[in-house]
Amino acid sequence: MSRNQILAVDAMGGDHAPAAIIAGLELAAERHPQASFLLFGDETVLRPLVDKTKRLRDRATLRQAAEIVSGDMKPTVALRLRDSSMRRAIDAVLEGEAAGVISAGNTGALLALSKIVLKTLKGIDRPAMAAIAPSSKGDVVMLDLGLNVVCDARNLVEFALMGQMFARIVLGLPMPSFGLLNIGSEEGKGHETLNIAAATLRESPIGKQFYGFVEGHDIAAGTVDVVVTDGFTGNVALKTGEGALKLVGELLKRVFTAGPFARAGYILARGGLNRLREWLDPRRYNGAVLLGLNGVVVKSHGGTDAMGFAHAVDVALDMISNDFNRRIAEGLTAMDSALLSAAPEVSSHD
Repeated sequence: MSRNQILAVDAMGGDHAPAAIIAGLELAAERHPQASFLLFGDETVLRPLVDKTKRLRDRATLRQAAEIVSGDMKPTVALRLRDSSMRRAIDAVLEGEAAGVISAGNTGALLALSKIVLKTLKGIDRPAMAAIAPSSKGDVVMLDLGLNVVCDARNLVEFALMGQMFARIVLGLPMPSFGLLNIGSEEGKGHETLNIAAATLRESPIGKQFYGFVEGHDIAAGTVDVVVTDGFTGNVALKTGEGALKLVGELLKRVFTAGPFARAGYILARGGLNRLREWLDPRRYNGAVLLGLNGVVVKSHGGTDAMGFAHAVDVALDMISNDFNRRIAEGLTAMDSALLSAAPEVSSHD
């Protein structure tokens, strides 16, 4: 088994760990028969759970880790825990035992540990967090979602390259379109950083797929396959979208429980509502990816169940099997002078 098919797992991270983690890995093991897993955590707790599985038990290697990064632990404290299940899983990628790591644990700690231990790929200034969201035309990739509050034009260009490659691999789109999130779609809108990034992207090797500027409503409309923005704006957009989905669900519940006729209407519409529920199921979109590091890093939602965790594992293994980091490196090389010549001039931090 080559290391490129091995995923390191923080088996103790998350609200429902380790039971939901093991159950999710069992589902993933069925979907990915060539994959194997390094599980880090308390062996006395993990072993009985793994032994009860049908597929996972023959493809999982347990590694003892005495410490756990709790959900409320500060990243600075987590950095000092050398024997935590999260740290040991990330170290396995650094040491070449695995090509990627997945955790449902503390988000801040995972980001801090991954950035410090794995570091960024050559040519990448900053990593970015990407995830998939629903739209009226299908799934859409969004990045950055909170990792980089302030970005310069070079960062946005790199995010666009990584986001487009992510969409190719995870969504299976041969030529994904992408746009820069802005306050208007017209040229010249927004601040200077956005306009410099747009000019660079138009002249780049991926310029043909560049749609231009998009607005907030374009995310749900599916105007582009990849929405690129800074971490502050992206995180606000993501949380707003999540809140809107919850509101829709709550309003539908109120509508169909308002009285006997409404309940009868629910029975008639139940088939369509079930399809809507499946389409908007947050478990389908579980698995945010930290792009631009020396190794695949996937963050599962802490409160997800086995099905949601399995989906996050799917994302991680897709990235690994498609050699995402090598393809990003090739893309950066192809970006050539369009990125390199602009880099000294595009900073907006001054």
